[in-house]
This record gives sequence, C-alpha cells and structure tokens, in this order.
Amino acid sequence: MSFYMFKGQYSTDSLRSLVEKPQDREAAAGKLIAALGGKLHHLFFCFGEDDVMALIEAPSDEVMAACALVVGASGTMAGGSTTKLMTSKEAMSAMKRAQEGQKSYQPVAS
Repeated sequence: MSFYMFKGQYSTDSLRSLVEKPQDREAAAGKLIAALGGKLHHLFFCFGEDDVMALIEAPSDEVMAACALVVGASGTMAGGSTTKLMTSKEAMSAMKRAQEGQKSYQPVAS
C-alpha cells in the first residue's frame, strides 16, 4: 500500500458548521477511507493555508482518488491537494534505478 498526504481547506459553510456544532472529522474521514480499502493514520488540524492535513495509506492511486472525489463532491472543502509519498526504502530504490538510468541519458549540451 502507498502513503498519501491530503491537505485541505474547509469551505466557509463547513467552518461555520464546525463552530456551531463541533464534529469529530477524524472519525468521518477514517470511516470513508476504510470503506474504500485504505487506512487513515492521522488527521491534523492546521494553522496557515490549510485547515486539515491527513496521512492516509491506500492500496492504489485509484482508491485515493475515489476518497478525494467523495470529499470534493460533498462540498465540505473549498480546496485541497493530495501528494503521493514514498518511504525512505522506496526512495533508495528510485535512486538506484536513477543511477542505472543515468548511463543512458544524455543531458542538454552547453
């Protein structure tokens, strides 16, 4: 399974609703992600550009996209983004493959 970082900004209506009636959004997000075959590891509320950040493990890009589509279609978020993450082990494997690929690459000539 792959890891993803979702960052999002709640809509004004959603923020208003959360102030008027506080809700456990981690439970709601976890239920959605589990229903689609993934796992919510953490959901954090943030200061700054984003309101929430989540660390999600999903079996495929398709499952993660489905999660994002459900949330996006609900109108809960005003915006957001998903970043696919790599473990250090996966990054090391990519570095080794790059080392091999470098042998057949010709950079731009000066």
